[in-house]
Amino acid sequence: MAVPGITRRPITKSQLADGLFGLLVGLLGLGVLGLAVAIGINLASGAGPALGRFGPVFFSRSVWDPVREEFGALPFIYGTLATSFLALLLGAPVALATAVFLAELAPRWLRGPVSYLVELLAAIPSVVYGLWGLFVLAPLLRAAIEPALGGWLGSVPLFQGPFYGVGIFTGGIILAIMVIPTIAAVSRDVIRAVPADQREAMLALGATRWETIRLAVLPAARSGIIGAVLLGLGRALGETMAVTMVIGNRPEIPASIFAPGYTMAAVIANEFTEATSDLHLSALFGIGLGLFLLTLLVNILARLLVWRVAWGPVGGE
Repeated sequence: MAVPGITRRPITKSQLADGLFGLLVGLLGLGVLGLAVAIGINLASGAGPALGRFGPVFFSRSVWDPVREEFGALPFIYGTLATSFLALLLGAPVALATAVFLAELAPRWLRGPVSYLVELLAAIPSVVYGLWGLFVLAPLLRAAIEPALGGWLGSVPLFQGPFYGVGIFTGGIILAIMVIPTIAAVSRDVIRAVPADQREAMLALGATRWETIRLAVLPAARSGIIGAVLLGLGRALGETMAVTMVIGNRPEIPASIFAPGYTMAAVIANEFTEATSDLHLSALFGIGLGLFLLTLLVNILARLLVWRVAWGPVGGE
């Protein structure tokens, strides 16, 4: 029923176009979320038979015998976490030092080329890293580095045993090189987001350049740097080809980091097309589900920490 004295203004073409554009963008955004949910549901459905037979113990069993249809994901979880944390231990300090240099110390004429070269490392295909690791890094580790570490730290079980050249240590080094661009790029942006007032205040108080970086810049960017490290961890957790080529692919939990191991992504890549039974295939789906949830959790936590610096109070105060 029309109300006297009030006229309805017709919808213009621009308003209609804005509405359609907003609807389209919203559908596309929800579609990405729906795709992630669909992947999770598909993985959970495929893992149903294995989880139904072994239960949650599937993730704590250490046996992997496709012939007897006995499966457990613990060796692959261990290999994934061991190589990933070793990668962070080796790569995060180098990446953070690179980020500090690019954001605070590098002259303008050098900052651009070095930033480009660091980010270029992320564009190298993982199979190239794997080939380099297999034919260059592994022989070097077997002949020189691993024997030296074994001689210095041989009393520690982690550094005992024969030197294969391929193993968890080699996989960790390859992953360390691969996560450096991610951690360095995000940390550089987070450090540059710290207000210049904080630097100027420290310098005005008589602080040196290093004291300013250590006491004013890095504490303010702490949450974002942690987020960058977690993003690098997510990158390391999901890496497949390069690690598959250098880790040795042995489904055991070794006591030494020099020994061969296996990762969750590597076992899926190696055995998915060769699975001869439904239970074997379901066990691989179970490993994929665990890897999916682990990487999803790490990346969500990392994004939250980065956004805290970008949009929240600087320094988390």
